This record gives sequence, structure tokens and C-alpha cells, in this order.
Amino acid sequence: MLTYTHRHRVRYRECDPMGVVYHAHVIDWFEAARTEALRAAGLPYRELEESGVIMPVVELEAKYHASVRYDDLVEVTCAFPSVGVRLPIDYEVRVAGGDAVRISGRVTLCFVDVERGRPIPPPAAVRAAFARAEAAS
Repeated sequence: MLTYTHRHRVRYRECDPMGVVYHAHVIDWFEAARTEALRAAGLPYRELEESGVIMPVVELEAKYHASVRYDDLVEVTCAFPSVGVRLPIDYEVRVAGGDAVRISGRVTLCFVDVERGRPIPPPAAVRAAFARAEAAS
């Protein structure tokens, strides 16, 4: 299974007046983690788009278990449990050095052929990258 951890320092502008992260910014953290995970696996989004494939979000879920605050260093871990026409990604956000999951979530993407505007199976490059990740784990 492909897994990746992205580190992020919570910025002042990401917080509400109480110093707690505003929920919408967590979606940005999820996106940063997954794009960097795919880049690390040899699948930069730009190259997928240039090949005529886009990956829109079709489902999104987030659960807030405990607060994350200004200046916390967080680790956003994403795991890709399977790859098909739909690509689910599971997320856990922890404060660096801590065990407690503060935020968890799942985002599901879909592979779409830009020209036809229709869902497609994952391209060969995607299947190969996930096979490499599976073999390495």
C-alpha cells in the first residue's frame, strides 16, 4: 500500500479567532499530502494532466477528534488502500511527536479522460507506480 507523511506548520491565517485551525484548511492539507505522495511515487499531477487524465474529487469526509492550533507542526499521513476507477485515500492528522489522531478523513478521486469527460480505469503509469509501492512495503 502506498503511504506518505506530509509535514505542515499551522499558519496564523489558517486559524479562527480562538487559535484553532479552521476546518476548511484541513482539505488543503489533504490535497498537499496526496499530491506530494503521488509525486514521490513518480506520478506528478502535472504529468497525468498532460497525458489527458484528471482526477476530480468525488467524495470527501473529515472527522475532527481534537483541536489543532496555531504553530503546531502537524503530520498528515495518507494511505491509498486500493486503486481502480475510483481512488480512495485515507488521512490521519497528528501533531508531530504525538500519537493521538486529531483529524481523520477520506477523499475519493476518480480517473477521468479529459477528452471524453468520462471515468476510465487507472492509466498504466498509475498501476505501475502502485505496484512498485506495494512491492516495496
